[in-house]
Amino acid sequence: MRVGFTVTRKIGGAVVRNRMKRRFRALAREIVPAKGFPGSDHVMIGRAKGIERDFAQMRSELAGALERLRQQ
Repeated sequence: MRVGFTVTRKIGGAVVRNRMKRRFRALAREIVPAKGFPGSDHVMIGRAKGIERDFAQMRSELAGALERLRQQ
C-alpha cells in the first residue's frame, strides 16, 4: 500500500503545511496498515482548519472513511 499527502499553499505557509503532513504521516502509520486496501494507493488531502482539528477526531474520521469504502 502506498500513501500520498497533498497540502496546498491555501492552507498556510511552509510551517503549517509541514505540520499537517506530519499529522497525516502519523495517522497513516497507525491506521492504513490495518484498515487500508492492499495494492491500492491512499491519498490524504489537507483542508483548511485541519491543523486545528483534534488528532483523535482525525483518527476516527480516517478509520470511519476506510470502513465506509470497505462496505461499498
